[in-house]
Amino acid sequence: MAAPPATSSAAANSSCARLPSAPLRRAPAAVSFPSRSRPAGLAAHAGPSRRLDVSAAAAAGHQKLMGSLTSNEGLRFGVVVARFNEVVTNLLLQGALETFERYSVKAENITVVIVPGSFEVPITAQKLGKSGKFDAILCIGAVIRGDTTHYDAVANSAASGVLNAGLSAGTPCIFGVLTCEDMDQALNRAGGKAGNKGAEAALTAIEMASLFRHHLG
Repeated sequence: MAAPPATSSAAANSSCARLPSAPLRRAPAAVSFPSRSRPAGLAAHAGPSRRLDVSAAAAAGHQKLMGSLTSNEGLRFGVVVARFNEVVTNLLLQGALETFERYSVKAENITVVIVPGSFEVPITAQKLGKSGKFDAILCIGAVIRGDTTHYDAVANSAASGVLNAGLSAGTPCIFGVLTCEDMDQALNRAGGKAGNKGAEAALTAIEMASLFRHHLG
């Protein structure tokens, strides 16, 4: 009995490829869009990260207003410090005062006001701001999470309160209240490996006071 004709695997594969249930798909055609020429100003600043330096954003003809860390002659500062968690707030205050001294702010132009806790900081800052005696108010405190929701209430109230104090008084009120999970985290931000947030807030206070006194007053 004669053997049936052999069918090659290549022929079988070719036959399967032509089955109507498996139609061939074509790659989508490339679509091109007309390119637009970039303005010269944008092209000059184009870079890999497409980032624009804020200080370079004021082009010719634009007025740029900035505070200064050196033009601080006669600037006056109020510092509101919460006594609660004073092991932390004392370090923040120390960092702030050392920064003021480093940038030639005279001690007689700094008034430190101590309040019971961070919840009392905003209303005191508002009072100082409305007095007209200060160019900026630095608000220092430390809120550390406990076992209840008290932390959230105080932290949120302190943040929104300091903001509202500055808005209502028309005087920069700088937020230097730490909101931390535990004491170690707070100490790390009060002169530890994360720096001193009191010192950083003092720098912000100097720059904002200079901006308001010399440009926005």
